[in-house]
Amino acid sequence: MNLNKSDLTARLKDARAILIKKPKKVKVDLQTPFLKLQGCWEADEVEQRAAWELYVEMVTRIALEELKHGEGLLRDALTALQEIFTETRQILRNYGPTVARPKGEGNLSLGVIAVAVLNSTIRPVVAKWHPLLLAYEDTKKVKISVAEHEAAWEHNAELRAVLVDLQKTLQQYSLLLAEAAGIPPLKIA
Repeated sequence: MNLNKSDLTARLKDARAILIKKPKKVKVDLQTPFLKLQGCWEADEVEQRAAWELYVEMVTRIALEELKHGEGLLRDALTALQEIFTETRQILRNYGPTVARPKGEGNLSLGVIAVAVLNSTIRPVVAKWHPLLLAYEDTKKVKISVAEHEAAWEHNAELRAVLVDLQKTLQQYSLLLAEAAGIPPLKIA
């Protein structure tokens, strides 16, 4: 099959239209102990692609999963939060200022929402708990495992409770990203 340039361009445009479904509006209502953000977000194609990338980063990390007592390490959860921060910044840089500008009738953009989530939810948790856990980790004796040492930490239960609250915010955020990307949530809750 031989396609000329205009046929190929038309087919690519049709394929893009199938892959990227532009929602009319995404209602934003993140009301959590960490963040209160309301408004309307009209995600264009660029924001939809960026939202998809952020969504994948969010739902594939331990930060969105409950870290039950005796399961997993707090260090891994804090590291996952730091990685979300790093990946979000990279995605925002890659897509440029267009993802920061509200479009249409929307008063929010992906950039505004992502930065609010980073600065109001993830940053305070990591800034407080990373140095506290690091200081405790430095007291570990050679003969016990990392998991045993962490389980004995006096702040273990407190940090796990903070992570549960944070996960609620991040789960709401991930659902918002899925909606903006035009996809159903990939996780079965």
